[in-house]
Amino acid sequence: MTEQSTIPTHVGIILDGNRRWATKNGLPVSEGHREGFETLNDIANHALVRGVKFLTIYAFSTENWSRTKEEVSFLMGFTAQVLKTRIKELHKKGVRFVWLGSRENLDESFLQLLTDAEKLTKDNDKATLALCFNYGGQQEIIDAVKTLQATGEEVSKESIEKNLYGGARIPLVDFLIRTSGEHRISNFMLWRAAYSELYFTDVLWPDFHEKEFDVALAEYATRQRRFGV
Repeated sequence: MTEQSTIPTHVGIILDGNRRWATKNGLPVSEGHREGFETLNDIANHALVRGVKFLTIYAFSTENWSRTKEEVSFLMGFTAQVLKTRIKELHKKGVRFVWLGSRENLDESFLQLLTDAEKLTKDNDKATLALCFNYGGQQEIIDAVKTLQATGEEVSKESIEKNLYGGARIPLVDFLIRTSGEHRISNFMLWRAAYSELYFTDVLWPDFHEKEFDVALAEYATRQRRFGV
C-alpha cells in the first residue's frame, strides 16, 4: 500500500446547520444561509491555501424542494446572485467551477448561470470547486446507468464512474466532512465517497471556520486508509 498524503486531494463537505444557527441567534433563516455562504467563501480560500485540489460542497439536495416555498425561493435567488457576482473571483484565482446535479426543476435562466460559470473557468487548473445543487446520490447513479443504457455501453465500475455528474473531472472523495452533529451522509456522493474517510463535528456550518477545518485535516492525517483491504 502506498503512503497517503496528509492533505486529502478531494474534500467533500455537507454544510449543515445554517437554519439552526439562525434560530440559535434569533435571526431569520435567510441570514443563516447568508452567513453560511461567507463561511463557504472563507473555507474554499483556506482549502486552496492548504493544498486541497478538489472541494465539493453539498449546497441543495433533491430533497430540499420540500422546504417552505419562501426558503427555496430565497436559496434559488441567493445562489443565482452569488453565481453572477462571485464566479469572476474564482476565475482570477485559477479555480475551476463544476456543477453536479440534475436539470429537473431548475429553470433555464438558472441553468444558464451554471453553464456560464463552468464555461468561464473550464481551463483553470489550480483547484476545482464543485457545487452539488439539486443533487441526489441515488439519482446520480440512476442517471449514469440510464446514459449507459441509451448508448448501449456495457455497465461496469469504470463506465458508471465516467458517467457520474461531472464525469472524469471529479475524482473519488478522500475526506468527507459533515457539520452540525448529524452522523449520516444524506445521499451525498454515494459512489465517489464509497471509501472516503468520514469526519463529523457538532459545530454548525456558519461557525465552521479555518481553525475547525485545520482540526479536521489534522484528524485526516492520522487515518490509515485501507480501501476495504
